[in-house]
Amino acid sequence: MQELFDRVLAINLVCSTVLFYTAARLYVLPRLDEWKPRSVLLPILLLHSFRHLGLMFLTRGATYPGIPPQFAYPAAVGDLLAAVLAFVALLVVAAAGKSARALVWAFNVAGTLDLVVAIVLATAYGAAEFMGPAYWIPAFWVPALLVTHYITFVILRQPRGFEK
Repeated sequence: MQELFDRVLAINLVCSTVLFYTAARLYVLPRLDEWKPRSVLLPILLLHSFRHLGLMFLTRGATYPGIPPQFAYPAAVGDLLAAVLAFVALLVVAAAGKSARALVWAFNVAGTLDLVVAIVLATAYGAAEFMGPAYWIPAFWVPALLVTHYITFVILRQPRGFEK
């Protein structure tokens, strides 16, 4: 039974990702050809601009004492970097700047890698039991971010521009 409890975060992560992907498959992906890339990217980039919340992994009270620093620091710094890249890309996409596609690519690759690395490090160092109130980040927030990264990759593969 303890083994099941040790795997609850992984189960939450997988189930929430499947549910977010199902929602995207039902409501977003079928309509991507109808919508301008910019109209889909702006809310995604705005959502990812809140990834500074990953800094909670470094905060007492948001996590329990003993959270492995091998997980906490890379996850927090990676999320902050992704948030900054998302916000810069948001501003450039909103202004229909020429570097919009390149900035969205940079954000999407860096942000996706950050999430993958954080998942691997959390698993390798047993961070789940120390997450405390910050548990909602990998259980709910990370799956939403993974699915929106996927949607962004789909949009980036389209030849259409990000004009207004």
